[in-house]
Amino acid sequence: MRVPAHSVCTAIRDDIITGVFERGGRLTEEQLARRYGVSRIPVREALRTLESEGFVTTRRHAGACVAEPTEQEAADLLEVRLLVEPLGAARAARRRTEAHLKVLRGLVRLGQERARQGRSEELRPLAGWFHGTLAQASGSPALTALLTQLRQKIAWMYAVEQPARPGETWAEYGAIVDAVARGDAERARALTAQHVERLAGAHRLRIPAPGRPAGRVRTSQHPVNTVGVQG
Repeated sequence: MRVPAHSVCTAIRDDIITGVFERGGRLTEEQLARRYGVSRIPVREALRTLESEGFVTTRRHAGACVAEPTEQEAADLLEVRLLVEPLGAARAARRRTEAHLKVLRGLVRLGQERARQGRSEELRPLAGWFHGTLAQASGSPALTALLTQLRQKIAWMYAVEQPARPGETWAEYGAIVDAVARGDAERARALTAQHVERLAGAHRLRIPAPGRPAGRVRTSQHPVNTVGVQG
């Protein structure tokens, strides 16, 4: 069964974001095919996609390497998010379905419950799910894709401090959902802008450890998950 390139692309991207592949490190087709247990063909296609997304760059005499974004490029991402995410919330207020609202409200209830219980390790994935669902509720695949890529790149370039009072964060999410449910696009836009602007202060640029060699890769095998892959 041939593993599709998008599954390999997801695996490589995740390993770049989590620092398995360091910035500036080489990415050879042979190395990646062996690591993920696939042929070189989907690896080659995945590297082309990741280059178009800005995670990978091609260097003369070196081939594919993990990109090395500048501090300015990292700062630009937060600025773009401040412009685009409120737009997504405003669109969601106009286009959301009852199914979107059901998921968003369920996530807010779950997040508030976990915050009260002090289960902070569960809040980050819940927040990611919330933002992903809010983006999908915009009814714009292009906007959803842009927001997804922004969140992925920000996760790669920044470490985010856990809020001291996570309950307040989930109260903000609840207010955004209320505005979306009422169809109040301007209220949803304003609340989301306030939330994103406040959250920006918790981002800390990831700085490579001094003296750590570039391109070091963990040696454990990382087969691509092929569950549900169509033949």
